[in-house]
Amino acid sequence: MTFNEDIEFMLSKFSHEIRNPLTTLYSTIQLIEMQHPEVKDFKHWSSLNYDIEYINQLLDELSNFAKSEKLNLTNIEMRPFLEHLSLSFAASIAQSEIEYTSEIDPYISKITVDKTKLQEVFLNLLKNAYEAALPNNTIYLEAGLEQDCVQILVRDSGYGITEEQLPTIFDPFVTYKKEGSGLGLAICSNIIKAHGGIISVSSVAGEGTSFLVTIPIKP
Repeated sequence: MTFNEDIEFMLSKFSHEIRNPLTTLYSTIQLIEMQHPEVKDFKHWSSLNYDIEYINQLLDELSNFAKSEKLNLTNIEMRPFLEHLSLSFAASIAQSEIEYTSEIDPYISKITVDKTKLQEVFLNLLKNAYEAALPNNTIYLEAGLEQDCVQILVRDSGYGITEEQLPTIFDPFVTYKKEGSGLGLAICSNIIKAHGGIISVSSVAGEGTSFLVTIPIKP
C-alpha cells in the first residue's frame, strides 16, 4: 500500500468500527422512546440525540475524507450542472435574509469530472459562505472559461478569515468554527487536486471571503 492508501484504510476501518456500536446505541434510544415516550421530556434527552447525530456526521466526513481522492469520472454538461446546483442552494436559503446571485457563462460545455464529488465541493463552499454571512449580506457564484479550464468563484461578504488562519484553512482537522470538524475544506481540496485542479482562497477579515476553483476540462 502507498501512504495515502494506508491512511484511507485506517480512516475507513476507524469509521466502521465506531459506527457499529453507534448504530446499536441509536437503535436502543429509539426503542426506549417507543416504550417510554415520556423520556423525550427528560432533561438532556434532546442533547443526547443531538450528540449521536453529530458523531454520525463526523464519521460520514471521515469516510468522505478517506475516499476524496478516488474519482468516478464521467462527461457532464457543466452549465446545467451548475445551474441546478445554484437553484437548489437558492431555494435552501430562500427564507433567510441573505441575498444570493449567480452568473454562469453560457459557453461552458462538457467537462470530465466526478459529478457527485464536484457537487459536494460546491455545496460545501456555498454552505460555508452562508454560515459566514450576516443578515443582508450577499453570496455570489460566478463560473466561466479560462483557456482549457473552468473557473468557479464562490464569494461572500461575511466576517472573513484572518490572515493568521488562511495558511491552514485547507489542513485536515483544523477548524475555526465552533462546531466544525475541520474536514470540509480538506475534502474539497483533495477532490479538486484529484481532478488536476486548484482551489485557492482570499479573504479580508470583516469584509468577506472568496474561493476560486480551477478545473481542467479534460483531466
